[in-house]
Amino acid sequence: MRCLVVADLHYSLPQFDWLLAAAPQFDVVIFAGDALDVGSFVDFRAQILVVKKYLSLLSQVTRVILCSGNHDLDERSAEGEKIARWVGEVRELGVACDGDSLTVGDTRFTVCPWWDGPLVKGRIEAQLRDAAAERAQRWIWVHHAPPANSPTSWGGKRFFGDVELVQWIAQYQPSMVISGHVHQSPFIADGSWFDRIGTTWVFNAGLQHGRPPVCIVLDFDEGAAFWIAAGEAQRIDLCAPLLRPAAGIENPPAWLTSLGRIADPSLARPATAAG
Repeated sequence: MRCLVVADLHYSLPQFDWLLAAAPQFDVVIFAGDALDVGSFVDFRAQILVVKKYLSLLSQVTRVILCSGNHDLDERSAEGEKIARWVGEVRELGVACDGDSLTVGDTRFTVCPWWDGPLVKGRIEAQLRDAAAERAQRWIWVHHAPPANSPTSWGGKRFFGDVELVQWIAQYQPSMVISGHVHQSPFIADGSWFDRIGTTWVFNAGLQHGRPPVCIVLDFDEGAAFWIAAGEAQRIDLCAPLLRPAAGIENPPAWLTSLGRIADPSLARPATAAG
């Protein structure tokens, strides 16, 4: 199984177009939050309609997972906590979203919402507890904020991670946690796109503007994770202990070469979902 991981596209339609073009090569597309952009000039309701169209098209070519991020919050619950109500609505499109679990082969994905208060936090705790009772050989959490005190949450002056997530990882030791949120972590000193907490791998692709987006590819058949950014690509061995720095890629696999072709604007598919 091969998974394509992105996060923090923030309503960048060229990046969504690239994602739609790349998706057929992967068994699962994991979108770790912040599909929308609260700072955009585009009306939030219009952003939701367009992103839901992209998600519908993606779900027609592969399995799709989406968790909410802080930019995706569009309402307050009856208790006053911020929530991403629209994210729950993509379930009807065939997308696994906040609160869901999805099993693909020997891998179980648990999709966590962004939490803004004790009620949603409590729901995540119950969700993880229930999912732990049915954990598969490989258990992956999708959770927008990375763990606190990890290079994946380092912002240059302080950490921006989730303290509770660190505690949940210690309690359950999932195989992996897929995050985003802290855009600069992979690109700055003392930051990184990967980490390991106990036996749990943690990933944060980071953010670069323009086309294509930064992405991570989890290739479980090869037992490797690849990080692909503008002008560079790195690889780590998922079956080995944590080792820094990550290695370069000397012999790129065929799918990576193909992603390079997709990233070339002269060869890219035209946008099909922006309208």
